[in-house]
Amino acid sequence: MREIQLIEVKSELGAGTRGASLGVDAIKIAALDFGSRFFKQYPSKEVQNENHLLFESTGSPYGKRISGILTVCERVADEVNKTYHDQKFPVVLAGDHSTAIGTIAGIRKAYPKKRLGVVWIDAHADIHSPYTTPTGNVHGMPIAVSLDEDNLANKINKPDQETVNYWFQLKNIGAIVPKIQPRDLIYIGVRDVETPEASLIKKKKIKNISVANFRKLGVERIVNDITSYLDQCDMIYVSFDVDSMDPTISRGTGTPVPNGFTEREAGALVARLCAHPKICCFEMVEVNPTLDSENLMAENAFEILNRAINALVHD
Repeated sequence: MREIQLIEVKSELGAGTRGASLGVDAIKIAALDFGSRFFKQYPSKEVQNENHLLFESTGSPYGKRISGILTVCERVADEVNKTYHDQKFPVVLAGDHSTAIGTIAGIRKAYPKKRLGVVWIDAHADIHSPYTTPTGNVHGMPIAVSLDEDNLANKINKPDQETVNYWFQLKNIGAIVPKIQPRDLIYIGVRDVETPEASLIKKKKIKNISVANFRKLGVERIVNDITSYLDQCDMIYVSFDVDSMDPTISRGTGTPVPNGFTEREAGALVARLCAHPKICCFEMVEVNPTLDSENLMAENAFEILNRAINALVHD
């Protein structure tokens, strides 16, 4: 039985829309409304954020607030690494998806010789770099960081030297570069991709399971396909962005995209994945209650989180 350690990261420096730093507390409120003892049952540690930087200049247009994100991700990596050394299982609840840079770095820091598979459940590929980003928001870059991928073949920006230096440091958190390989990455539900990302995904032959394919084949077949595809990996990390779900469920996330999963589909997928013995970390991100009505997204997120934990604890 896995001993769960919750890691709270109330940071939103990587997002373009304000409010994701409130997502963790919104999930806690949802748990209270359901009468759940979840947050009493599992120990939790909060990683110090740098959200005071939101009141200052964004800095580089191609890596907004990248210095603060580096600081937060280094702290996340240290906390995830420590969790493994304490023989516990990390469950990361974060604001924006840039903190996944730290999560992946922490896993590799703890297990430098193991091969890590990544299941990225998201509407977005998050494989931009400062050289290709259309927004400068770092929550669109964690996969590129972890792959050590600049995508210079599709370069459209010319970032300044300071941004390039911080980008290099982000990629080098934990002193393992790259942290994952394209062959060990699976996208699920990715459907909003810019041209530089699409080109790189095609070039690197990164697997993407569409929502339509998920519905056609069913959760059992899909999870079997995922675990079979990642069979060569020693560990599997699952990162769940709530924008993988359809906006008709709730618009309580910064970048909603049509044609996503239902809450029931997402819950079934996450639960089946988390029951697999190679799962080493589960992460949930991008709940934004300021964009929501009656905390609906957080309620859906909590139900999915609860299913994930039950699968982890009772596998």
